[in-house]
Amino acid sequence: MIKFLCLGSGSSGNCYYLKTEKCSILIDAGIPVRALKKTLHDYGFSLDAVDGIFITHDHADHIKAVGNLANDMGKLIYATEKVHIGINNNYCTTSKVTEPSRRYLYKGETTLIGDLRITPFEVSHDSSDCVGYKIEQGELTFCLATDVGEVTPIVAKAIEEANYLVLEANHDEEMLQQGPYPAYLKGRIRSNRGHLSNYQCANALITYASPKLRQVWLCHLSEENNHPELARKTIETVLRGYGIVVGADFKMEVLNRQTPTGIFELA
Repeated sequence: MIKFLCLGSGSSGNCYYLKTEKCSILIDAGIPVRALKKTLHDYGFSLDAVDGIFITHDHADHIKAVGNLANDMGKLIYATEKVHIGINNNYCTTSKVTEPSRRYLYKGETTLIGDLRITPFEVSHDSSDCVGYKIEQGELTFCLATDVGEVTPIVAKAIEEANYLVLEANHDEEMLQQGPYPAYLKGRIRSNRGHLSNYQCANALITYASPKLRQVWLCHLSEENNHPELARKTIETVLRGYGIVVGADFKMEVLNRQTPTGIFELA
């Protein structure tokens, strides 16, 4: 069994916690250390016991706390070489990750932490580098893909392999088009190095999800260009048009932007 907790998912800060009987890890660390400690404690977990922190990419909402976690708490930071460079070049990391705390990941190569097999895979996004993660325990496969510009064959394969899937549903296309963002930012979000819309997320599930998929969590919703119920209803409606019924074929939840979503037990 893997216990899964989302501490925050969105531009205000991203952080995901996974725990087994033998280890625990974080994916991204975009929320303050104090809030991270408190939330884990409130759910009966401990930041002190975390075995490693795996970073998707070097944008501020994913890395704000990594320097403090490395330097003040001795945590190991796992990322690709380009992401490590990007972390230390980012204005938001006033405390830089020093070499002893760095662990280097290579896309497609598996790292073992306790009873977890953790494999980064390439994701298209406008950062120094970007990965998603496939995390396996026994026959169980959990995949996370956030900040996804497009569903490439590599991302499609992760969706296909997942029993449990965290997938971006960043924006509603009409809200983005009619919203206050300047044209260049709208273009960035819609580009193949930007973010997935609700429809793109739904189409990815229709096209690539396998019968072994048990649950999906929609992540990284835009505060300005989306709404949890809108994302849920849009995706459910599109899926139903193809004969896929949420709740019958697989469960689906929307992850909160700034508050914990609760503990999920994956088995």
